[in-house]
Amino acid sequence: MSARPAVGVDSPAGIDGILRDGALQCVYQPFVDLDSGAVLAYEALLRGPAATRWESPMVLLDAARTAGRLVDLERASLRTSLADAATLSDGRPVTLFVNLEPSTLTRHLDVVLDELRNRAGNVQVVVEITERALAADPAGVLAGAERLRAAGCAIALDDVGVEPESLAFIPLLRPEVVKLDLRLLRTVKDPATVTVAGAVRAYAEQSGTEVVAEGIETPDDLTRALVLGATLGQGWLWGRGERRFTRTTFRPERFQARAIGPARQATPYELIGSHRRVRHAPKHLLIPLSKTLELMALQATVPPIMLAAFEHARFFRPSTIRDFTELAARLPFVAALGVDMPAQPAPRVRGAALSVQDPLASEWTVVVLGAHTCGALIARDLGDTGVDADRQFEFVVSYDRALVTAAAHSMVGRLTTE
Repeated sequence: MSARPAVGVDSPAGIDGILRDGALQCVYQPFVDLDSGAVLAYEALLRGPAATRWESPMVLLDAARTAGRLVDLERASLRTSLADAATLSDGRPVTLFVNLEPSTLTRHLDVVLDELRNRAGNVQVVVEITERALAADPAGVLAGAERLRAAGCAIALDDVGVEPESLAFIPLLRPEVVKLDLRLLRTVKDPATVTVAGAVRAYAEQSGTEVVAEGIETPDDLTRALVLGATLGQGWLWGRGERRFTRTTFRPERFQARAIGPARQATPYELIGSHRRVRHAPKHLLIPLSKTLELMALQATVPPIMLAAFEHARFFRPSTIRDFTELAARLPFVAALGVDMPAQPAPRVRGAALSVQDPLASEWTVVVLGAHTCGALIARDLGDTGVDADRQFEFVVSYDRALVTAAAHSMVGRLTTE
């Protein structure tokens, strides 16, 4: 689709006119395999009319937000890039990365899915989202990502390293692609950069995720990208973005969507399975296990997230409020769930009220999940009455990453921003 220069810098039509006249286009920047040098995919980069301020994607996005037309802009951008991928590839299989704003992912995903249904059969799509979306609405992001995966789209997490605290969310979202922020290439010897790269490398080794280094401009940058653990590169060394595709090496298995699955509908205790040995103990003997997990979270080099289910808000006592206030001050995300739990049971703690019919309302679970750290106490109330400290629970303590991650998924699915 060609640009329409008639929509000028000071055009009164603005974003409405650009959308109405179809004056958007995309240019395409390659993803290069750092071992073979092969082009494996392209990213669609949005552009407005050339030689105007609207050529900048940031100007377009800001104007669309202000006008309340961000969804319309996202729809037009996606439609344009999918049409280009079908034609510029000459029918050959191609992998296309497209960008999605957080609000569209969590509130207007049907618009995106409608466009994706019309994509050509030779086009594999990877959807990029930014890390800033995760802490604001982890449940919404996780649900949106699963719907995209069900539509055959892998998830790429962009700008990783901008906020080091958000590294804790990577094992929760389980992106198929992690894109390192381009600034990391310029600070490769900085301890903070090494920490970010180490956390991403650990996740990639566990999951088989692709790691992209952005901003590669020189051969020296390429070497730095390899030091950071990247498998793919993107940057001016290979192209600034053009209205064409060169012949690509199609490796669809490297961008295959991997759904989280049914864990989001279960409870942590239901996920234990018959192969886990369940023990019985009174609550007062399990409290030290919970405290150990809290201490593990506080001592982690890369702070993890922490999720806790308390059955009922009455068990979120003043001593617990003090502990969770400290945790929330030092960890990127802390949540507490229970019947009648307020939206903020302690400063910076995300609360979620459970229905009394929710099976989680009879479970006491503490989950710690991060780049290098994972652990969970998963317990079910046996229903006896009497002194609270003597109440009996069936329980499992696990440091198995797969189980801990599944338990986190089941709890995050119950968090909402409503």
